[in-house]
Amino acid sequence: MSGIDPAQLTAELVKCPSVTPADAGALDILATLLGEAGFELAWADRGGIRNLFARWGNKGHPRTFGFNGHTDVVPIGDEADWTMPPFGARIKDGVMYGRGTTDMKSGVAAFAAAAVDFVKDTPPDGAVILTITGDEEGDAIDGTTALLEHMDKTGEQMSVCLVGEPTCPNQMGEMIKIGRRGSLTAFFTVTGKQGHSAYPHRANNPLPAMARLMDRLASHELDQGTDHFDASTLAIVTIDTGNPATNVIPAQAAATVNIRFNDKHSGDSLTAWLQSQVDAVASDYNIQIDMRVKVSGESFITPPGALSDLVSAAVQAETNIVPELSTTGGTSDARFVKAHCPVVEFGLVGLSMHQVDEHVEVAHIHQLKSIYTRILRDYFA
Repeated sequence: MSGIDPAQLTAELVKCPSVTPADAGALDILATLLGEAGFELAWADRGGIRNLFARWGNKGHPRTFGFNGHTDVVPIGDEADWTMPPFGARIKDGVMYGRGTTDMKSGVAAFAAAAVDFVKDTPPDGAVILTITGDEEGDAIDGTTALLEHMDKTGEQMSVCLVGEPTCPNQMGEMIKIGRRGSLTAFFTVTGKQGHSAYPHRANNPLPAMARLMDRLASHELDQGTDHFDASTLAIVTIDTGNPATNVIPAQAAATVNIRFNDKHSGDSLTAWLQSQVDAVASDYNIQIDMRVKVSGESFITPPGALSDLVSAAVQAETNIVPELSTTGGTSDARFVKAHCPVVEFGLVGLSMHQVDEHVEVAHIHQLKSIYTRILRDYFA
């Protein structure tokens, strides 16, 4: 495909060591490219995070297609484990290696290249918006949310949005995300009374209460799934006492669970259920149990329709694969965008994301640009 080379742009971005919250120049590269192509730029920086907003066309146009993505990456781990420089963007046998090659500098490069070439070659009757953050891999509190707040304050509006996260499990083109499960993490602390293990009646052991609470939570069936979601899951991720002694009953025990939930639940409803379990066990064991809850995102669904049909048709045309519409996987910034406009996700094969020697097939980057270009062309046709 002529025009902007998305693989070259990916390499330029990968060479920026933008481990959250550092930007390391990645967004400046994109701002220069988009500004030279006639996009109106704005920065929605917050909390030390850089966030780029770019629009081609008139503000508030009723046909405005949006792309969303991030240039921040996770840490590399032990550099000695890498066979290629983690920020070198080296290409070997048609494969580019480096942190962020898959998640998701290639996706950002593909939609930026597609958008620039599209508005230059066939200026549409409408607008194209790109929102690119440097805070997706971290706490995500000063990234896409800051961009959306900036848009709300300035009267900017996307009609629909595509998030360019890796969505395909094994083969390019096989999956589009039309929703995501919610994520809730609950932290529990059971406080008893320390004592000698030979005289348990003089202590108040927090461990039996904690074991009972964890058993109640883990053995409970949250649901059996819904029309678009698998069954919700609850995982115990840690139980800690910090007690190295065999003759001491500890004073406290802590545990954490993570719930990935579908659209039968909300963060509030699950918090209420968890509290009811805490209260029951605390009463049964006459012990203090404290709970703290963090909801990282609510579940959401963009029902199959015009947007998923548009993306699916473009993917099929470019890959000869009919993509599955899915809600599997973890969370993404689509959980924020869904309150602004209909949103789906489509991107590369994600097999190596966050791994040592993260990599992407160079041909897939070009193919992704072609898919995004077709989506824009068909949307504005």
